[in-house]
Amino acid sequence: MQSSEVIQKFKDTGALLEGHFLLTSGLHSPVYLQCALVLQHPKDAEEFGRSIAQQFEHERIATVAAPAIGGLVIGYEVARALGARFIWTERQDDRMVLRRGFSVSPGEKILVVEDVVTTGGSTRETITTLQALGAKVVAAATIIDRSAGKVDVGVPRIALAALDVPAVAAADCEACKRGEKAIKPGSRKKQE
Repeated sequence: MQSSEVIQKFKDTGALLEGHFLLTSGLHSPVYLQCALVLQHPKDAEEFGRSIAQQFEHERIATVAAPAIGGLVIGYEVARALGARFIWTERQDDRMVLRRGFSVSPGEKILVVEDVVTTGGSTRETITTLQALGAKVVAAATIIDRSAGKVDVGVPRIALAALDVPAVAAADCEACKRGEKAIKPGSRKKQE
């Protein structure tokens, strides 16, 4: 799947939004990717998952892990395409943990998958959690990389598409300076 096809699917489904947004990271951006709008279509989710999985076919991935909530649909689709197990981390007391009876074995080869990466925070936290439990995280993958390849999550990382979209602190945000209110369309509600 070509990068331009990925971006076009986001545009076609209204998942690529423009305005003044407060990201989960706390940064502000003129672009927001509402992945749920594209991933609500099983055919698109399956295609993205298969495209990511193809890049790891020879890695013998035992498990795909994703940070909840954004990585759940795409993580499941990647795991399905690889014939691997699927688990996820969740925030509990402000840190990522495995819950719901999930566990990992020492040395278990895991691929961490997320829908979009901006700062890499959730992906890094998931990797750290899994490594602390003895797993071997071999790589990370996303549908879209908003950092255009700049984010380091501590393991090799791929994305189906990359965008170089500004994400800045509120103090540096031109829209804030114009008095425009930032909106938070994602899963964690925090308005400024």
